[in-house]
Amino acid sequence: MSLYQLERDGEVQELIRVLRESDNERVRARAAELLGNFPDHDDRRDVVNALIRSAQSEGGAVAANAVDSLSDLGGDAIEQLIADAAGVDLDEGADWVRAKAFARALSADVPELRMAAANALGRLDQADAVGPLAGRFDDPDPRVRARAARACGSIGDPRAAEPLTKLLDDGHATVRQEAARALGDVGNRRALQALLPLYQDDDERVRRVAVDAFGNFGNDRPVDYLVESLTDESAVVRRTAVYSLIELLSNVPTERSHEIRETVVEKLSATDDRSVVVPLVEILEESTQPAQRRNTAWLLGRVTGDEERGRVLDALVAALDEDDGMLQQFAATSLARLGGSDVERRLLSVVEDDDRDPQVRAQAIFALGKVGGERSRKTLDRLIDQTDNETVRKRAFSAVSKLGGRV
Repeated sequence: MSLYQLERDGEVQELIRVLRESDNERVRARAAELLGNFPDHDDRRDVVNALIRSAQSEGGAVAANAVDSLSDLGGDAIEQLIADAAGVDLDEGADWVRAKAFARALSADVPELRMAAANALGRLDQADAVGPLAGRFDDPDPRVRARAARACGSIGDPRAAEPLTKLLDDGHATVRQEAARALGDVGNRRALQALLPLYQDDDERVRRVAVDAFGNFGNDRPVDYLVESLTDESAVVRRTAVYSLIELLSNVPTERSHEIRETVVEKLSATDDRSVVVPLVEILEESTQPAQRRNTAWLLGRVTGDEERGRVLDALVAALDEDDGMLQQFAATSLARLGGSDVERRLLSVVEDDDRDPQVRAQAIFALGKVGGERSRKTLDRLIDQTDNETVRKRAFSAVSKLGGRV
């Protein structure tokens, strides 16, 4: 039976047996990883004990996965590992007491134990732990350096920015990746400034993490870097750059948002449409953040080319039905900006649907007043006399006036 099947069936005792007895290190490492997926299993104690034994007696990927799984199990699993290995009594101790114990464990001879201590300090979220964690940034084991950086990011204290910046020159990509992610989590000016050059890092993972963090800026400083990342050889990096651009627009001060939006449009308009438009449509369709969706609807009216036009129009029309007045307005404005007979056809289907919310129909009518033709004029002319809704009637009258007046 495969390890996947054992995990799916909840056969933790069999996974424990594989972890203990398999002659294949990769199989043992995978078993250790899967055991972290059972935090509430009836045999939790056996799982924790088996992982602790592996973390203490094994090396390499097996021990590393065992440490990670103990962290995933939550509760006192990591604490028990440190207590067993370092002889520390943590029963009923306050968080600051645990933090001191974990900080001492950062100097343990076994690298896996140092990794566990770093993980635990990140979970405790004690600002005083930043100093001891930064002290491991020169650890001879890159895994420890990476875990210490990750823990600093979890804590998020600004004091971590400077030492994390120095890790960005580490020779191991995983360490640079964790340092970049941690700087993004810290998010102050120093941290974000340090990330800018990483959009050109040799490692795709590092570039993606850095580009993702650019969305945390509250100004337009990273716009050029993000636009250049839209042509990255990695599809993942390109997609992340689009998401960060939208996030950036959501984070900038209101008084600067329009100026920065125009800057983004100018830059995006010079890029390949498809590389930008597909992820933008996905944000509009899938995001749960109102500000992101509004900015996306606004941008789509300005950067959409012919290739993805049909999907964009469908997404914008669907946005008219959303319970967000600003999103409806941005979607209607973008539809009007895109124009064309295909837009008119879609808008008329909304206007002629008596079951549609009057506000939705009103937004569609607004757009029709800018892009409609003779068919729209006649439809709206009839609607003025037939509708019982005053908002729809007023909007239809205004639109008809723009289209040449009533018959």
